[in-house]
Amino acid sequence: MPVRLSAVALIALLVTAFFWLDGPSQLSFEALKMRRSELVGLYQRHPAGMVAVFSAVYVLITGFSLPGAALLTLAAGAIFGLLAGVVVVSLASTVGATIAFLSSRFILRDWVRKRYGAQVSRMDRGVERDGALYLLGLRLIPAVPFFLLNLVMGMTAMRPRTFVWASQLGMLPATLVFVNAGTQIATLASPADVLSPSVLCSLALLGLFPIAAARMLEWLRRVRLYRRWPRPARFDRNLVVIGGGSAGLVSAYVAAGSGAAVTLVERERMGGDCLNTGCVPSKALVATTRVIAQIRNAKAYGLAVADVTFEFSEIMARVRHVIERIRPHDSVERYSALGVECLAGEARLVSPWEVEVRAEDGSVRRISTRAVIIATGARPSVPDIPGLAELGFLTSDTIWDLRVLPRRLLVLGGGPIGCELAQAFARLGSEVTIVERGPQLLPREDVDVAREIERRFDNEGIRVHLGHVAARCAISDGEKKLIALRDGSEITFSYDALLCAVGRTPRVSGFGLEELGIDLTGSGAVATNEFLQTRYPNILACGDVAGPYQFTHSASHQAWCAAMNALFGGLRRMRADYSVMPWATFVEPEVARVGLNEREAAERGLACDVTRYDLSELDRAIVDETAHGFVKVLTEPGRGTVLGATVVGERAGELIGEYAAAMRHGTGLSGILRTIHVYPTYAEAAKLLAGRWRAARVPGWLLRWVGKYHGWRRG
Repeated sequence: MPVRLSAVALIALLVTAFFWLDGPSQLSFEALKMRRSELVGLYQRHPAGMVAVFSAVYVLITGFSLPGAALLTLAAGAIFGLLAGVVVVSLASTVGATIAFLSSRFILRDWVRKRYGAQVSRMDRGVERDGALYLLGLRLIPAVPFFLLNLVMGMTAMRPRTFVWASQLGMLPATLVFVNAGTQIATLASPADVLSPSVLCSLALLGLFPIAAARMLEWLRRVRLYRRWPRPARFDRNLVVIGGGSAGLVSAYVAAGSGAAVTLVERERMGGDCLNTGCVPSKALVATTRVIAQIRNAKAYGLAVADVTFEFSEIMARVRHVIERIRPHDSVERYSALGVECLAGEARLVSPWEVEVRAEDGSVRRISTRAVIIATGARPSVPDIPGLAELGFLTSDTIWDLRVLPRRLLVLGGGPIGCELAQAFARLGSEVTIVERGPQLLPREDVDVAREIERRFDNEGIRVHLGHVAARCAISDGEKKLIALRDGSEITFSYDALLCAVGRTPRVSGFGLEELGIDLTGSGAVATNEFLQTRYPNILACGDVAGPYQFTHSASHQAWCAAMNALFGGLRRMRADYSVMPWATFVEPEVARVGLNEREAAERGLACDVTRYDLSELDRAIVDETAHGFVKVLTEPGRGTVLGATVVGERAGELIGEYAAAMRHGTGLSGILRTIHVYPTYAEAAKLLAGRWRAARVPGWLLRWVGKYHGWRRG
């Protein structure tokens, strides 16, 4: 900090000196015309010295963003001539601009990032993608203040070397114009004569050249990419969607709603993982087991005697019944009525324009289409553990086939899926053990969140073993056993059933992606750009197969963007926006989050204020005997702008919506505080937290003066 203050003081001193010494009048157009002969004489007698002094002055003017750079550029032409003047100005202006760029980065960047972290992060992503291109374009337009570009770019993540070459190249045309005008200074009445309307228009068009050139290169790349594939003279469909899960269904729905001819291909069951093996069955099971837990806790509600008996097979039958009740929402009948052609079979891309569909009877149909959306979802990941396949295992796909409750259930993985199913089966009576290789449950959440869940699991008899790496499975003494490693030692866990819950892998095989050369990411997902396009712009991907999130709601958002881009991308393209992405884990207490948490903020080096409200103080939670958990909100330092929020407690998945809306619409904690909330509700926790945030920021001196004012009012 002292170094930054010293730099600020030095800059302030130089700026003050510049104006105190009447620098603006010394660098006026009239002064240049009057002293031109004298300056030319000095250059002829001392060429090296004159160039050095001129360059130093130019660097100081541009480096400290002082007025006069345009006049000095004219002077370079008047003194040195066209060729030498262009060389001197080009080098000096680049050095000065780089000094301003680095000074802005050193003095302002940390402060700006602390106050406007989210906005700067978005700028950084844009700079990383197209920063050099747009800097070059803006440099070519002299109407854009160059000094402002220097300062703004210094606060982004642009590399200095990129800034140097883009600046030097971008400033060159304007430098040529001004230096050449300087060689004819005797004929100029004022600096305004340099930039005639025609010159300004020419430079503006020149500024558009890099963008136009980039678009032309992109067009040529597409031509080369597609030329090996014959383009149909006519297309059967506007869109073919591969996959009938959440992303595929929304894509088809949007396309059909716009009047497009769309075909949806699903090889298994409509509704995909969410309906058949994911969100719907898991939440149906969680709902039942929560009722069981409440009944067992009846004394807390003043009930003397309460008991519950059940059959596991009947509970699983209810889960299947819930699926069947929701199935019509995702059915072939419904989507056919909407105008979607629904085909059962295996789809395969045979070219960017054609999809082959193989039906169960072996028949093959080839469909030509203007666009394709890949929405094939993901499957449970199965680790390569010796003996695991031989002994058998369950996944989040196959656990719903159980008809007998496992006496001992071993859950491999402490993420959301593992935690939800572990708690549900423990409440049904299984002896549940979680083996997690990481240092905490729910690895994406803060430590205090994980500790809250671990305490609840311990109270419910769920054994949690952290930092254990599964090594092998074997049968010993007639029992199935998992041998795990911890700190070099082997620990053995006996089980009757093992659930693999270590994540999900995108389904990318068997759809022709390899033959078309469609790239994958490091995590195995289909690589897409911000518009969800693959290397072939008319082939898009969305949902779990594309990532980066594997939520039904993120899949729906992506699907809408993908469908719009597939159908109308030639007119306007929609970016998938993940800046406000909420999610929830449906354990008890529920865990929900949106935006940053404390750990992510620390990893990014973002300063933030943290406000916490314990739900043990919330009236509604006390009434409902759910007074546990907390709400934690991260805000910009000194401001109420929400950077992220975490809720651990009853109905967290609903409570997080208010913070998601605040982030999306920029209302912040002040807006939440001004909003009337129903009493008594869980949502009131948001207002109480906002009130706590506000109270902590009322200056003490103000309270003292207000107290004195009230005393004066009393006489």
